[in-house]
Amino acid sequence: MLERIHLSIVQEVEKQGSLTAAAEVLCLTQSALSHSMRKLEKQLGTDIWLREGRQLRLTQAGQYLLAVASRVLPQLDMAEDRLHQYAQGERGALRIGMECHPCYQWLLKIVSPYLAAWPDVDVDVKQKFQFGGIGALFGYEIDLLVTPDPLDKPGIVFLPVFDYEQVLAVSGDHPLARRRQAEPADLSGETLITYPVAIDRLDIFSQFLAPARIAPRRHKTIETTDIMMQMVASGRGVTALPRWLVEEYAGKMNVRPVRLGARGIPKQIHLGARQADLRTDYLQAFIAMAQKANPLSRK
Repeated sequence: MLERIHLSIVQEVEKQGSLTAAAEVLCLTQSALSHSMRKLEKQLGTDIWLREGRQLRLTQAGQYLLAVASRVLPQLDMAEDRLHQYAQGERGALRIGMECHPCYQWLLKIVSPYLAAWPDVDVDVKQKFQFGGIGALFGYEIDLLVTPDPLDKPGIVFLPVFDYEQVLAVSGDHPLARRRQAEPADLSGETLITYPVAIDRLDIFSQFLAPARIAPRRHKTIETTDIMMQMVASGRGVTALPRWLVEEYAGKMNVRPVRLGARGIPKQIHLGARQADLRTDYLQAFIAMAQKANPLSRK
């Protein structure tokens, strides 16, 4: 019979590269681990690994079992965590995934009053996922996904939170700061600063530069918004961010927002959640608070 330990063994052997290392992580002897898997292979009537000298290579059945482990083990871990929290008199934990880097500061303004209103619920924020934001929802790595790019997937619901405009942030001394809008060609001689995100997921490329077949002189990535805006203010480059965020920074440093093209780039932030979890009261409460915390109303 297939058991949780079998899934854990397959996953750890793949991570660690050997039976010995996997056994150590799982607090098993190598002989016990090997015996357990040989028994499973006999029951299933198929090999999980092919032995090639000292190396182990997953068979087709092993690859399938590894995929099952990647889906099922996080769900079991989450279930155990939740049950432990209930046993301790706690409500649970809300794990939020971020696919919108500049929304982090907006999120912090929600988390503080939320924690005060729900003292028995913990909040964790993740920005890196094994299989992307949607995969993290399906894999139970997170409970909510903050994203500007919702995807229509069965079992996942995306709720709109607020609209915004993506603009170019430039130094107040930059020639573009005196213009009503920027065109793609204006960036051909610029250093474009972005978050460390795949280019095809950056609107400044996909919706502005790529259609015009224009590339910036240099593309530089920076993880933190504060450093990014310091670079822009000092004339070291330009970046694309939500207008509300650029205007917030414009009140304390030498930066200006400039529209991207005649029509601009309209965007919308969504919260994604598993449909089955939408009845969870503390998740509902967070969504309601997020929909009220429109950054455009905080000017």
